[in-house]
Amino acid sequence: MAISRFVGTRRLRGVRPFEEIVVEYGPMVLRVCRAVLGPVDADDAWSETFLSALRAYPDLPADANVEAWLVTIAHRKALDGWRAGKRRPLAVAEVPERATADEWRGDVWDAVAELPHKQRLAVAYHHLAGLSYREIAAITGGTEAAARRAAADGMKRLRATVEEKV
Repeated sequence: MAISRFVGTRRLRGVRPFEEIVVEYGPMVLRVCRAVLGPVDADDAWSETFLSALRAYPDLPADANVEAWLVTIAHRKALDGWRAGKRRPLAVAEVPERATADEWRGDVWDAVAELPHKQRLAVAYHHLAGLSYREIAAITGGTEAAARRAAADGMKRLRATVEEKV
């Protein structure tokens, strides 16, 4: 069943099909999820973000900032994953092979993962998603100045860490 079936009525009002939203913003949302959760849990948060977005898309105002809306959803899904910690293991007859975090991470991802939580969010949302500090403050529940400071401190720390390793 095509996704268009769920959002077909919105197409008549001049809003883009949901498939186009996924194609355009999918990579950005994945970068944000990776920065917040790390590469292992990012795929799950990405999927949950777009499933939630698909359900809410028909009610999204035509003039909404789709990028900020998706980052807000991704933020909430990532926080849910972050708060839950490790997922509960399921009993299976045979464990499937899975890439380890070390296979997916480079020096930069390691440095991002080591940032304090607020700095990691501010850096990811501003530098990876391109959101303004005002939008970041609305998503994370702080002030615009605090978001700017967290992003600046996070970038300073990242530069120092990456230069140290080079």
